Amino acid sequence: MKKIGILFGMEDTFPHAFVERVNQKAEKGIVAEAVKIDKVVQNQLTDYAVIIDRISQDVPFYRAYLKNAALTGTAVINNPFWWSADDKFFNNCLADQLGVPLPKTVLLPSAEHPTDTTSKSFRNLAAPLDWDSMFNYIGFPAYMKPYAGGGWKNVYRLENKEEFFQKHPETGQLVMLLQEEIVFDEYFRVYCLGGKAVRIMQYEPRNPHHLRYVIDGPPASKKLLAKVKEYTLALCKGLGYDFNTVEFAVRDGIPYAIDFGNPAPDADINSVGQENFDWVVEEAAKMAISYAKAQKPGKMNLTWGTFMRNSVEAAKRF
Repeated sequence: MKKIGILFGMEDTFPHAFVERVNQKAEKGIVAEAVKIDKVVQNQLTDYAVIIDRISQDVPFYRAYLKNAALTGTAVINNPFWWSADDKFFNNCLADQLGVPLPKTVLLPSAEHPTDTTSKSFRNLAAPLDWDSMFNYIGFPAYMKPYAGGGWKNVYRLENKEEFFQKHPETGQLVMLLQEEIVFDEYFRVYCLGGKAVRIMQYEPRNPHHLRYVIDGPPASKKLLAKVKEYTLALCKGLGYDFNTVEFAVRDGIPYAIDFGNPAPDADINSVGQENFDWVVEEAAKMAISYAKAQKPGKMNLTWGTFMRNSVEAAKRF
């Protein structure tokens, strides 16, 4: 018997519907349940062939548990090693290499010194930084947001450099991005599961949360949707995420990737709506069952993106 587990926190609708749907399919030798953890012993196998992770970004104990599970053979969705390593700035850098259009972006050091550092820790950093060059490159209005993390926390819209210098000290020890504003005509949020199943959803980020998937405008063109799908697959395969959402802001017919590292994306029926919810539950169940069938006990069963695979191949030449 192979078990599929789902590890989750406060969310209710998706985890329970996922477990129910996997078990409804009644695949021989496969069962799904909520993950149960009563102890974590180093290098000891878990009971699960597959675990879908919905919460370890907020619970370091779970992240450590999942890394041990992956090492001993569990197919963890998403890869906990890569999830620990990536950040929004690197994702942008990789997306640029993949040929996906992006807002202009720069990385900013934290406004306050990190704990246990002093000014001597930053002798390699110019003082002052070349602010004018960065502002001229990005332009205003601009967005300032953390280089890691999500959920629209600590996000600022800035009208000018004076406002930047007023707001940046409020960010404390956070490392921030300064990013070009894309004034968009259309906006999409896109599910991508297993590196192949794609659902493009019209989305309005300026609406209240429960109304962001309610769109009254005309349908998007087939050409634009095809480009959005192409970029979504390129990003998710490059990053190696099995379960992700990608957001695009469309300006002058060009979809710009705004946010595309969402390895525990919103899948609540009350926000995404019934049709999108049914789709993501079904595709997640199919993906998890497929991964359980392919899982090899005691072996590495993680998904690694093209960036990591290419890096390994390059290392073999030295």
